[in-house]
Amino acid sequence: MKSSSLAAIALACLLAMPAVYAQQASAPSGSTGQCKDGSYTSTATKRGACKGHKGVKEWYAAASAPAAKPAPAAVPTPTPTAAAPAAPAANTAMKPHAMPAPAANAAPGGGPGMVWVNDSSKVYHCSGDKWYGKTKHGQYMSEADARAKGNHAEHGKACTP
Repeated sequence: MKSSSLAAIALACLLAMPAVYAQQASAPSGSTGQCKDGSYTSTATKRGACKGHKGVKEWYAAASAPAAKPAPAAVPTPTPTAAAPAAPAANTAMKPHAMPAPAANAAPGGGPGMVWVNDSSKVYHCSGDKWYGKTKHGQYMSEADARAKGNHAEHGKACTP
């Protein structure tokens, strides 16, 4: 009886391996795990890796040995000239709490006495704030209207004294 249950467990493990491997293969390069909300993490340890993302769903790093420190480059890299374009920034998609940059241009409208209300976060931004008129979804309204509709000032700082 014990040998047949052991064989069944071994078979189940063998059948599950391709699914785990396929999930790891679809993960972004350098990721060490997947969070329960579907995002990926590249932290070295499992503890706190998916904080704010509903916890760890799958941990890939346990299957591999800890990464060693990269060896220093044997050949020095050439320094870029003034005419050469700047190198692209490192992939920021792996940072779990990276905020997108505000839009280059503010939405039309606004003006004195108006705040920009971010519809998804229910936060309003004052004129002069870097997010004023620049979030993906929002609208201009008076600060009093924004508060009456249940919105709150960014970091609790009201626009009017």
